[in-house]
Amino acid sequence: MYIHEIDLNEIIISKLIKLSDAWAAENSCYGYHPNNKSDIEGNRIFVAEDNGDIVGYLLGKVFKSEKMKSIMPEGTPYFEVEEIYVIPEKRSQGIGEKLFICAEEKVKNEAEYIMLNTATKNWKAIFHFYIDELNMTFWSARLFKKLDK
Repeated sequence: MYIHEIDLNEIIISKLIKLSDAWAAENSCYGYHPNNKSDIEGNRIFVAEDNGDIVGYLLGKVFKSEKMKSIMPEGTPYFEVEEIYVIPEKRSQGIGEKLFICAEEKVKNEAEYIMLNTATKNWKAIFHFYIDELNMTFWSARLFKKLDK
């Protein structure tokens, strides 16, 4: 398994779009729609490759904080993870963790925090992954309930 940051080209974009399509077909996240080229461009891209095939990716970019004073001063640089995905056959093998750690190492001189939001339907597993395994801290939650008529 080779985990690394990668430069974008048309072939990589095509492979990432294909993975995004597969993720959307899983129906595992609320409101997830497959990426197009413009969703990917402008992001830092980290991939997990197994025998030349991309089996997972993490994409995100550095921003300056706005209206996050409860956790960081205004204007603090942070890396926002837009997506992290590993194909189903390769899950629970540490690939997501390795992607996250690779991104963390590469952006630590540019950002003071890593942030992400999740819309997963399997929130118990994802919270275990991010909080227990990656040592992230819980900041906020947005919950919903469909009302019966």
